[in-house]
Amino acid sequence: MIRKLLNASRLQTEVSRRIHRIHEIVEDGVKIRVPRPQKTEPDASGCNWTMKHFGGAIGYERDIETVLKAVRAEYNLSDVEEKDGSSLFPGLPDSG
Repeated sequence: MIRKLLNASRLQTEVSRRIHRIHEIVEDGVKIRVPRPQKTEPDASGCNWTMKHFGGAIGYERDIETVLKAVRAEYNLSDVEEKDGSSLFPGLPDSG
């Protein structure tokens, strides 16, 4: 399977979105801090990133590992951190 590419911010957001949809985490009202993905050499499956040190994750490690396994199978980390095209004020130039 060919992986789609996401930049670090979008990959972090996708992992967070999936983790915070898990029934037990929603039910318990837990907020887990998702770290930014770290670029690695591609592993045997071809995945080129990893995430370590989730905050507030005690007791949810297995759920997080399941999410990571699924996301790592779908996405690779792109080398380019593209600017987010969304703006609070469309049509105005970014101040950054």
